[in-house]
Amino acid sequence: MLDANQLIGTHDVLFITLDTLRFDVAVDALESGVTPCLQRLLPGRRWEQRHSPGSFTYAAHAAFFAGFLPTPIGPGPHPRLFAAEFPGSETTSAETCVFQSPDIVSGLAERGYHTVCIGGVGFFNKRTPLGSVFPSLFEESHWSPALGVTDAASSANQVQLAVSIIARTERSRRLFLFINISALHQPNCMYVPEATEDSCLTQRAALAYVDSCLPPLFQALRRRSPCLCIVCSDHGTAYGEDGYHGHRLAHPVIWNVPYAEFVIPADHLDEELHAN
Repeated sequence: MLDANQLIGTHDVLFITLDTLRFDVAVDALESGVTPCLQRLLPGRRWEQRHSPGSFTYAAHAAFFAGFLPTPIGPGPHPRLFAAEFPGSETTSAETCVFQSPDIVSGLAERGYHTVCIGGVGFFNKRTPLGSVFPSLFEESHWSPALGVTDAASSANQVQLAVSIIARTERSRRLFLFINISALHQPNCMYVPEATEDSCLTQRAALAYVDSCLPPLFQALRRRSPCLCIVCSDHGTAYGEDGYHGHRLAHPVIWNVPYAEFVIPADHLDEELHAN
């Protein structure tokens, strides 16, 4: 685990949830070479297998924003990067950044971060009270159909928006940028020509598309500040295994999710060091 206490305040924070991405699909895509951007970024060039705290988007993100990120699969207890303070916690350590707030979003805002949400799936669409719960945690939030599950260019649109937000955020102020990537969620068969049903194959194709969109995002972050990055799935989904379809159910393909945390340096700082 990274030492969050040493990073918060000096580093931007990027949190990407690859909505509905299965662990086995993420590994297959990596081993097949169709996700080169992620492969370069992941520690050890591999995904860590973890267990999601929720079996569908709302439950998982409610846990995430309370500081309960996906849990390492080995026996615990496992210290956490972030935590909202509460008595009796057995998963906080000297490296855990503990906030005096009900969630990590407002906790980061209290530390001076500009908090931004770029939504994807319906729980972020702000069209209903339920779809407004998570976006309302942030100082700035965005959603439109162009960012949602039915637009085949959703990831490119999300990244383009993120890059514009990064560019206009004062470099002197730290940034917490959350992006819920929608392209992996059904319907993802649009990413395989002539496919009519979602499957592991079509989700892998969707992940390859997402990966192709990510380089401008990380380039923009590097131009601004060093950044703590968390990239993970919120839950998986079943494509007929043991007769199950979808999620919000108990099955290994739902609970096993890919996870990564890493730090990227700031290119402008490297340039300044070389100049001196």
